[in-house]
Amino acid sequence: MNATLIAVALSLVSAGAYAAAAVAQSRLAGRTDPSTGVLRLLGRGAWWSAVGLNAGGALLHVAALNFGPLTLVQPLGALTLVVAVPLGARAAGRRVGRTEWCGTALTLLGLGALLLTAGGSAPHETLSLPEALGVGAATMAVVAGLGRPGARPGLRHAAASGITSGVASALTQTLTVAVTDHSGGPLFSWRLLTVALLVSAFAMGGLLLSQTAYRGGLGAPLAVVTLANPVAAAAIGLALLGERLQGGPVSLVLALLGTAAAVRGVVLLSRAQARNTDPAAPPEAPVPGDQVPRVVIGSPRRADTAPPAGVPEPLPAHASG
Repeated sequence: MNATLIAVALSLVSAGAYAAAAVAQSRLAGRTDPSTGVLRLLGRGAWWSAVGLNAGGALLHVAALNFGPLTLVQPLGALTLVVAVPLGARAAGRRVGRTEWCGTALTLLGLGALLLTAGGSAPHETLSLPEALGVGAATMAVVAGLGRPGARPGLRHAAASGITSGVASALTQTLTVAVTDHSGGPLFSWRLLTVALLVSAFAMGGLLLSQTAYRGGLGAPLAVVTLANPVAAAAIGLALLGERLQGGPVSLVLALLGTAAAVRGVVLLSRAQARNTDPAAPPEAPVPGDQVPRVVIGSPRRADTAPPAGVPEPLPAHASG
């Protein structure tokens, strides 16, 4: 089988695993108090189920990176949102809406255009130790900036999660290519050890950041994660790993149109999911003063006309005659 087809097939299954993990994390976040610490999460089976699904998706993603470049594998990660739509609708006991179907179609159309322009050769270049350290330092600086207190913490944490996951994918490709390289180089080195530690740190950081982002719902945060992930990874691939978009100006125009369609599709999906009630979200607490008044059957007097305490009620008037 062609290496490109293998990479695409593995990426599709990986997207399904990531989508199931995102739905599980969203349900867990909806049942978890925001003040719950990491140690509390480690004691919950639902958390480890999400971790297992993410781990399975990550292993499939690593295998896909061994057969295809970042510019090919990472855009397919947007299918996570597409798969999460019917999964979320099924969990909520509803049907997928028209806007969601339209967003799904645009996302798939945009991904198809991007795949036509992506390089199809297997990766062969890796990051040097200074490059890996530079990428790691820049990523931590960006995540620290996004993690500062401010407006829309869910979307900022989602962007940080997508960036860390995309960087982890780029570093994973370096690790995979270096380990599977049969040029006779050392299997264990300071460079590979450093890259492996960075991959572990960024992968776990992305998981925890996404768990925090999903507290406000699944739609918009998952859309931001889905977009930030391939952008970060593709930027590293194009800038440092020698990856290129195949074709001339026509392919560049096709890539831009595909990107616009995919972004529009993701935006539609996020808006549709934001309008729907998340099945994992806890019921909203009633606002004081908005409670529905109780109706007492058989009482001729309204509750708001009752006499004050201590004042005797007037005797009923008797009909004459």
